[in-house]
Amino acid sequence: MLAVIINPKSGKKHLKLQRQYLLRQLEEHSIAFTSKDTEYKGHATEIARDFVESGYDQIMVWGGDGTLSETVNGIMTAKIPEEKRKNIQLGLIPRGTGNDFGRFWGLTKNYKRSLEIFFAGKPQPLDVGCLTYFSNGEERHRHFINSIGYGVDPLTCVYADKLKPFIGSHHLNYLFGLIAALFKQKPLPVTLKVDGTECFMAGLFTMNVGNGPYSGGGIRQNPDADPRDGIFNAMFVEKPTLKQLFKALPNLFNGHLTDVPVIHTIKGREIEIETEQNVIVETDGILMNYEGNGRLNCIHHAINFII
Repeated sequence: MLAVIINPKSGKKHLKLQRQYLLRQLEEHSIAFTSKDTEYKGHATEIARDFVESGYDQIMVWGGDGTLSETVNGIMTAKIPEEKRKNIQLGLIPRGTGNDFGRFWGLTKNYKRSLEIFFAGKPQPLDVGCLTYFSNGEERHRHFINSIGYGVDPLTCVYADKLKPFIGSHHLNYLFGLIAALFKQKPLPVTLKVDGTECFMAGLFTMNVGNGPYSGGGIRQNPDADPRDGIFNAMFVEKPTLKQLFKALPNLFNGHLTDVPVIHTIKGREIEIETEQNVIVETDGILMNYEGNGRLNCIHHAINFII
């Protein structure tokens, strides 16, 4: 059974027209479905959890990376048998601003083409990341499908959000937010472990752990990341000099960012970040914070993606 989760605030323009097109296409393909709109932050998680616990095994997301991420969290936290969870099929019709996860698969804002891909596509096993952290003394979990960022990454999201009323273009919005974050961020003392082995003890300026290669509206922080291979690709930067920053900036979008010497690359199934300070992070562009240590695990082939 198919369930459709629609974020009406994501790409508001032409939503009515696109919804009518969706209804016609589903009718022409003789597909029975149920749809529900999100109404507030985190609502897609609740909707997705209810859908899969009610027996739906196909979820189509009409929205951006944030809506997709919330949906994945709903699927991963639903009270269903593990084997049933692994058979759930997830589809995406990108309508957000960044659309970084869809970018990897060649899915764009061309909703007609994305629907064609959904109808003709086949399920592929997909990895899902899981952050284990502590908040108010309790162990908690947050799943992510594309990437998780520390340091400059979440601070960029903070500044980009503040710039939204003044800058229409998402790329410019994020770029100016990034520039502001680069000059504002202070190194965070951390110990980094990869698959149980200590890797770094340093001041973390920025780190992005990728299940997919893109973030921030097309920046290829981890160009070799593949959300099907069972491992994370990560980039880690200590405090760079101004000269190193300017050398790295031209490589943000061309896939050669990790060629810059100041950037360390990491691969692993489990990454631990140990620190005595509070941490602010972004998971698929969604801001959150937690106290002290965090552990990232790659859950291999957790669900399926229709492509």
